Amino acid sequence: MAEFLAFDLGAESGRAVIGHLDGGGLRLEEIHRFPNDPVRVLDSLHWDVLRLWAEVKRGLALAVEAHGSDLLSVGLDTWGVDFGLLAADGTLLGNPYHYRDSRTDGMLERAFQIVPRAEIYERTGIQFMQINSLYQLLAMAQAGSPFLEAAETFLNMPDLFNFWLSGRKASEFTIATTSQCYDPRAGDWARDMLERLGIPARLFGDIVAPGTVLGELRPALQDEVGGPAILVVAAAGHDTAAAVAAVPAAVADYIYLSSGTWSLMGVENKEPVINEQSLAYDFTNEGGVGGTFRLLKNIMGLWLVQECRRDWARAGRAYSYDELARMAAGAPAFGPMVAVNDERFLPPGDMVGR
Repeated sequence: MAEFLAFDLGAESGRAVIGHLDGGGLRLEEIHRFPNDPVRVLDSLHWDVLRLWAEVKRGLALAVEAHGSDLLSVGLDTWGVDFGLLAADGTLLGNPYHYRDSRTDGMLERAFQIVPRAEIYERTGIQFMQINSLYQLLAMAQAGSPFLEAAETFLNMPDLFNFWLSGRKASEFTIATTSQCYDPRAGDWARDMLERLGIPARLFGDIVAPGTVLGELRPALQDEVGGPAILVVAAAGHDTAAAVAAVPAAVADYIYLSSGTWSLMGVENKEPVINEQSLAYDFTNEGGVGGTFRLLKNIMGLWLVQECRRDWARAGRAYSYDELARMAAGAPAFGPMVAVNDERFLPPGDMVGR
């Protein structure tokens, strides 16, 4: 029996799952689950990346303990847009920011003063959201961040974990496209556009397809988790790309809805759709498995529910999602309407009050 380890890191929680492949059938076994909570330091919001890395190693150790040499490979996906910057020696420069950090406030308007909005869309085909990597990097450039000068490599979050797993620096295609730094027609980073925005193009390295074998688990990590030389695979690094790849559609012409912290509705295409109409609708073209592009729209999703649940828990009312669903089902129909995409709901904190 062939066994594979997958990590799925979302914006609220992460999990490690063993896939057992036997006789053409796939059986899934969850072996580890852990929360993913942002951390506020002074006025900035960050991911607790070292704790997440400890949880990944814990999942690895549990998988090795349970399955040993039958474990063939490990792959990992995360949420989109966020990243780490590495120095020349591979050191992580600073703690990765959370995409809901306020440093990107006003960065869309600042970007359009330098590169027109229509031109950015023509080059990238990506929906305009201040959370995108492009505007996070622009905020650093505008603030004169020393990290941009000291950095050698930009890696989105799954690529950072893959580097720590394998020792190889590479940008996986599906996660790279979420950044709004990638030119899908050129099949490369939009380097000249980045330079015009004051973002060093040297930071952006090789792009690899989902399914690329990056190497074996680093020897020191093998020793730490007590495991064999497991292959590290650059899976579809963007969690939505991974989810859409698993849609059990019997026909090619279908619409998917991926629902989590964000909800995403769209279709899969062979080529990106970049024209005046897609710009007017602010549709996005994110990379998919097999060289596809996912034409979709980001919707606020369950973020408001997640944040309200945290508020209630802090007040001593720890509701489960099942309890919230039952309460919602019992509420009167046609009650208050909430414009969930209002920008006031983007940051965390006091969601019930807002």
